[in-house]
Amino acid sequence: MKTLLGSHDLLLVTLDTLRYDVARDLAAAGRTPNLVRALPGGRWERRHTPASFTYAAHQAFFAGFLPTPTSPGPHPRLFAAAFPGSVSATEDTWVFDAPDVVTALAGLGYHTVCVGGVGFFNPASPLGRVLPGLFAETHWEPEFGVTAPGCFEAQLDRVDRVVATVPDGRPLFLFVNVAALHQPNRHYLPGAGDDSLASHAAALEYVDRHVGRLFAALTGRGRPCLVVLCSDHGTAYGEDGHTGHRFGHEVVWTVPYAQFVLEPGTWNRTGNPA
Repeated sequence: MKTLLGSHDLLLVTLDTLRYDVARDLAAAGRTPNLVRALPGGRWERRHTPASFTYAAHQAFFAGFLPTPTSPGPHPRLFAAAFPGSVSATEDTWVFDAPDVVTALAGLGYHTVCVGGVGFFNPASPLGRVLPGLFAETHWEPEFGVTAPGCFEAQLDRVDRVVATVPDGRPLFLFVNVAALHQPNRHYLPGAGDDSLASHAAALEYVDRHVGRLFAALTGRGRPCLVVLCSDHGTAYGEDGHTGHRFGHEVVWTVPYAQFVLEPGTWNRTGNPA
């Protein structure tokens, strides 16, 4: 990452609550073709999240503790806030003298933007202002939240407007928290009365139909973009009697992860590969 700073835009997308098994299975079945086109080798990487719910996971992510490979470590980190004794920051890691990557990137001249989704990005409460408060520019509307069936499309409308205002010569760090996968997601499965693995999968198909617009917005700026695309945690739908998350279970700790570089002009304005 150290070699990309300044020359590349950065895009961090958290597909909130997305389970690894659902992401993997839909990719293999051809049900998420746009994501598959972007993923290295067309596959998600299986990783473990540092936390079991949104607030804790994002605090860790912004400090440099992204989801880790499931094989024994230590695993070198992409970026890291400096602190004594770290064994996962290597010569390839971008180590910054700041408490979080948002502040560090701002110090390098990046314009930092948050487009929130779930309730921890809702500024109506002091807690909901903590994570967005790291950014120079932050956006949240009820239409971006978990109860809005068109939440991702509404976020993309805002992303288009925001990206258009950033000068071409200034690098951009854009963070998007996508709420569609989070319960309630039954509205993505016609006729469903309850949330289920099937409606969770339908929500991911909804995101896939529109994710090309996000890639197009960034690649349209004329500079390459480093993308980190992952879930912050999974969620349970009855496994071992559990529902939801914020507890230690395999379906909560195991998340999909990908990182890759998008080159300028590789996705067009219609959200399709150029």
